[in-house]
Amino acid sequence: MSHKNLEIATLGGGCFWCIEAVLQELKGIEKLVSGYTGGNAPGKPTYKEVCSGLTGHAEVVQVTFDPSVISYQDLLIVFMTSHDPTSLNRQGGDVGTQYRSVIYYHNNAQKTVAETVIKELASYFDDPIVTELSELPVFYDAEEYHQDYYRNNTSQGYCSAVITPKLAKLRKMHADKLKQSLTSS
Repeated sequence: MSHKNLEIATLGGGCFWCIEAVLQELKGIEKLVSGYTGGNAPGKPTYKEVCSGLTGHAEVVQVTFDPSVISYQDLLIVFMTSHDPTSLNRQGGDVGTQYRSVIYYHNNAQKTVAETVIKELASYFDDPIVTELSELPVFYDAEEYHQDYYRNNTSQGYCSAVITPKLAKLRKMHADKLKQSLTSS
């Protein structure tokens, strides 16, 4: 039995359903939890409270990954190219600070890697990257119905219109990082 040295990343880039669906497809991802962080309201917020925009929380996905399979740098590159990091407080039709592009780092090494990735990807985008980089405050799990949302609701309108095209882009751009079952189909 091998002992894995797993790491955790926390990322926000629009609706957490989208980020979760993209990251689920990557090799080395052990666990994903959709949730909220970065707000100023006391206690655990609800989805309705976060969507009001008044709590200051972002919709994020907490990612447990195996860095011997996918590096933090590669994880961030996939994340940054799977949403629009140049849009301030919005992704497509999802508008508000809860949809901001943000990387919450868990230690100084992650902060350094994130700064490097943002700098290196700046020339990839036409507009300046507005992704926030912040130390992770308290993370709150989202309600159960938000977990594994795309897999449980693939025919739902938002999933078909927004998430499915993101997955098609992912499969073209990052085929080498996808789980084997996804690359052979």
